[in-house]
Amino acid sequence: MSNLDGRPDLAVLAPGQPCTAVEVLQPRLVPLGGPRAMTVYRTLPQRSRSLVGAWCFLDHYGPDDVSATGGMEVARHPHTGLATVSWLFTGRIDHLDSGGNAAQVRPGELNLMIAGQGITHSEISPTDADTLHGVQLWYALPEATRFGPNHFEHYRPEPVTVPGMTARVFLGDLLGSSSTVLTRTPDLLGAELMLDPGATVTLDVRADFEHAALAETGTAVVNATDLAHRCLAYVPPGSDTLTLTAGPDGARLILLGGVPLDEQIVMWWNFVGRSHEEIVEFRRRYQAEIGAEPADPDDAGKPELFGPFPPDQPPALPAPVLPTTRLRPRRQPHATENTPPEGGRP
Repeated sequence: MSNLDGRPDLAVLAPGQPCTAVEVLQPRLVPLGGPRAMTVYRTLPQRSRSLVGAWCFLDHYGPDDVSATGGMEVARHPHTGLATVSWLFTGRIDHLDSGGNAAQVRPGELNLMIAGQGITHSEISPTDADTLHGVQLWYALPEATRFGPNHFEHYRPEPVTVPGMTARVFLGDLLGSSSTVLTRTPDLLGAELMLDPGATVTLDVRADFEHAALAETGTAVVNATDLAHRCLAYVPPGSDTLTLTAGPDGARLILLGGVPLDEQIVMWWNFVGRSHEEIVEFRRRYQAEIGAEPADPDDAGKPELFGPFPPDQPPALPAPVLPTTRLRPRRQPHATENTPPEGGRP
């Protein structure tokens, strides 16, 4: 999915400030564009918390009546330096990317697209998909793998049932279930948890992980902290258990986790980089490849950064105009001294 904000804010993603208690993050409503814009509820990134492990983006949408909203119609757009994780509860989405992958996103099945140094893709819900409901997640690739080739995987996790809960672990390890998906980002967790009405479940988790739980349906309690529908509970590293309690109607939670990413990252629109220069170059190359802006003569002979796309598709989304100020990472309290220097190699 693309970030369709017309004037996207600069997001500087660095390890968050120390936290000794559960932090509740409220969602921000973002229309995805068009006269019948489908609205998503965004809980990452935001000013108070930009990362959970390497997870850097969380949109929750639906359930939406496709006949009323028009569903998801996100034409070709780029990504760099990140991976997209598509997870549906109801409906279908057709995925097409410049790596030559065409697939459907279906409920309970993971579609993972690793952008690496560059990829473009489209996501469009079929007209016969009555209801659309799911989450779109991104995680940042670390310095060691962010310039690697793009990659796509489809995975259907088997459900794991324990008293009071059924889980589907789509990335990482939980409850003895291990995803086979290769992430190119170490130490990640992603799972869908279905809690029975009023059930309390205590999970054994890695104490070196920070975790976040999205109340996807209903209300819940996370480590004794109330969590309203669509809100995200952040749990800092240090605890080796998570205790979850569902409301009277039950609850579906999306659980994310990971070792804190010790890299400061600049994310603008659909690009993840390390510097102003990288973001500017990613945008310039993409605009030139889709014919929205003139190409640089120095690009002659270079392979396409974002790759070819089938010609019979809707026009590509142009990139927004860059802000007039320099995209410079802010110095955050928890940023480390070994932040990568500015400069890139797109």
